Amino acid sequence: MQIDAHFHSWQLARGDYGWLTPAQGVIYRDVRVQDWQAVAQPLGVQAGVLVQAAPTLAETQYLLSLAAQHPCVLGVVGWVDMASSSATANIVQLAKNDLLKGLRPMLHDTADPDWILQAAVQPALELMAQLGLVFDALVKPVHLPRIRALAQRHPTLKIAIDHGAKPNIAAGAWQPWAQEIEMLAAQPGICCKLSGLLTEAGTSPPPHAAQRYAAHLLDCFGANRLIWGSDWPVLEQAATYEAWWNACQSTLDSMSAQAQQAVWGGNAQRLYGLQSKLSN
Repeated sequence: MQIDAHFHSWQLARGDYGWLTPAQGVIYRDVRVQDWQAVAQPLGVQAGVLVQAAPTLAETQYLLSLAAQHPCVLGVVGWVDMASSSATANIVQLAKNDLLKGLRPMLHDTADPDWILQAAVQPALELMAQLGLVFDALVKPVHLPRIRALAQRHPTLKIAIDHGAKPNIAAGAWQPWAQEIEMLAAQPGICCKLSGLLTEAGTSPPPHAAQRYAAHLLDCFGANRLIWGSDWPVLEQAATYEAWWNACQSTLDSMSAQAQQAVWGGNAQRLYGLQSKLSN
């Protein structure tokens, strides 16, 4: 089964998407799970993981309600304020819902790259490890040494790097991103999402614009720790869903069928503990 391990759904009227303004162009609209299905299913992508787009508990509850309504949504990556004194209580409460599979702070918008290493955040991360929740790391290259330190501090915490850590592909930036990714991948507990790269390649990039970066992620993490996702509809700022799917197919087509299936869905199932809700 092909699984999109990273897509979004939002309603503008909910009012907690501070970053989502008319300046975001085509993605400034309501986005339903059915809209994602319309672009994903023709390519054979049957199921997915909904990922938070607002730093609120209310949005996490909203996503969990969508997951309950739609059999194609196998899980949710939500949000809590990990530095709050109520963080662990909030995590315990959210985790009562089996569809909660992970959490992510919006680190790429945080001014202090060391924020995730502060003492106040560690109890939340320790609890996530105990509960088997995935820490989705929405980061930029500057954060990668911090994520490496975090992984060493919490060796049983499951970590997924979102969007390959958002390298500046449009500017042709390669180092230190490439070396930091290689060093991070040396720690076996860390996975990486093959997602979001074309969005970092500028406006209307050619389909092959991210190929070098995708190939490096595959070389470093291998077929067993690379997880495919679309980052749709944010993806639409750069390309269509089909264009990204085809670009990834080109990167993966030299691999065995078993290895390809791992990247396209098997690794997401294993990392997030996804159970199919689809009828056979």
